[in-house]
Amino acid sequence: MSVTFESGLLRAYFVAGSQDVPGQDLRKVLATMLDAGITAFQFRDKGDSELTDEQRLALGSDLRVQCHEANVPFIVDDDVDLALLLNADGIHVGQSDQKIQSVIQTVADRDMFVGLSCNTAEQVAAANKLRGIDYIGSGPIYPTVSKDDADPAMGIAGLQALVEQANVPIVAIGGVTVASLPAIAKTGAAGVAVITLLTRSSDPVADTQAMRHAFAK
Repeated sequence: MSVTFESGLLRAYFVAGSQDVPGQDLRKVLATMLDAGITAFQFRDKGDSELTDEQRLALGSDLRVQCHEANVPFIVDDDVDLALLLNADGIHVGQSDQKIQSVIQTVADRDMFVGLSCNTAEQVAAANKLRGIDYIGSGPIYPTVSKDDADPAMGIAGLQALVEQANVPIVAIGGVTVASLPAIAKTGAAGVAVITLLTRSSDPVADTQAMRHAFAK
């Protein structure tokens, strides 16, 4: 299965790696979130992850199968080599990761869509000049506990400015709560990418449906 990118995939975008679910099997966590109705999954295994490269590849392979069986895109964070090995549907890269132009060229013949983190007007302006970027991830919208190196929170006004400037859909990330979904949706963002909102949720179904509803076209 090859997933063609469209902005609706960004509505309820779950991001996680083994470090985000200590003491749990990420396969089981993902199964719960797929059942709940997430629209995309990004495998982001880094930071405090204790997996070896072989373990990460094996885990990623299992997660990819789960996503494809649910017809949900499987996206790899930062690691182009891993994305190619896993035949991922998409790759997401940050400003400090592998140069975006080389990533676009590397995955061009693999039907892999590309997401880029852009948190400033200057970064979005540069992204607007590139061909091959399908969506932008912007944040943190609110203070976040999931990334030690996160930029200062941009708030709703900051997000809206980037949405209006960008040529491609923006998915908002960072400190997102169910209560903040309506305000984020009003900016014109295509959806939210979340870690703790779901990994710490007491009702993943309700929270996922809240995301899907907030950004329903």
